[in-house]
Amino acid sequence: MTSKVYGTSDEAFNLTKTGDYDVIAASGDLTLRMIAADQAAEVNTDLVPNYDLVFDFLKDQEWNTVDGKNYGVPHGYGANLLMYNADVVDEPTSWSVVFDESDQYAGKVTAYDSPIYIADAAMYLMATQPDLGIENPYALDEDQLAAAVDLLKQQRENVGEYWSDYLKEVSAFKTGDSVVGTTWQVIANTIDKPNIKVTLPEEGVTGWNDTWMISSQSQNVNCAYAWLDHIEDPEINAQATEYFGESPNSQEACDFASEGFCETYHAGDQEFSDQIWYWRTPVAECLDGRTDVECTDYSDWTKAWTEIKG
Repeated sequence: MTSKVYGTSDEAFNLTKTGDYDVIAASGDLTLRMIAADQAAEVNTDLVPNYDLVFDFLKDQEWNTVDGKNYGVPHGYGANLLMYNADVVDEPTSWSVVFDESDQYAGKVTAYDSPIYIADAAMYLMATQPDLGIENPYALDEDQLAAAVDLLKQQRENVGEYWSDYLKEVSAFKTGDSVVGTTWQVIANTIDKPNIKVTLPEEGVTGWNDTWMISSQSQNVNCAYAWLDHIEDPEINAQATEYFGESPNSQEACDFASEGFCETYHAGDQEFSDQIWYWRTPVAECLDGRTDVECTDYSDWTKAWTEIKG
């Protein structure tokens, strides 16, 4: 078996187009791109017996199902939380600390380095500027995208570092170069210092639900299905998600996880999950159901992100 580790969803998308890989682990900012580009095969979940164990709130979602057809099986999930240094930052309850109030920590704010981070700004605007009419942070028309871009340009002046490699964020918080910003639970666990804390702000969070997909170019479809069922096996799923630092996809997997792991990562906690706007690919057909306007797509977000970072 040959495997390839990728750093970003954009990199993964380019890898899938080579046809060299039978299965792909894809976050929600990649799945719809793969489906739209005919790079993902429809999956018959009846051929994946362990699929029955997966939490119901991860199944048949916008990022893994289109027109009633499944294009993969849920693997694990997590939230993009707010992390802060309690020695410097009073316990925040809102994302305002990294947006409207970020100048308090000029040069020490950090943010995720990806066009999909635009959704974090849109989610904040959805709560604080309702007149913009944002109902889904991944469904932005031109004016709504422009408002998110303006907010992120304002934030840019105070960002010390954008991160995609989480070890860089670990280092920055340990040294004090960063004191507040978006993070993953695994990063906070890795730092393991009492003054470094995470919280879920009142506006909610973005997050991811990874999906194992089968390449439409796969020449080994039977093997691909065998892998999907293998990775859904509770013991294997527990090992994989614990290694990566995300919640397992079933209660049965928690029986094989380390003590306290599922509690820390809120496995099976639907109330927690309901506060997560899971990543999904922005497309021209508005994901919020609007038909009187065309929404911006991922290519628009990519251009905007380049503009934001200067």
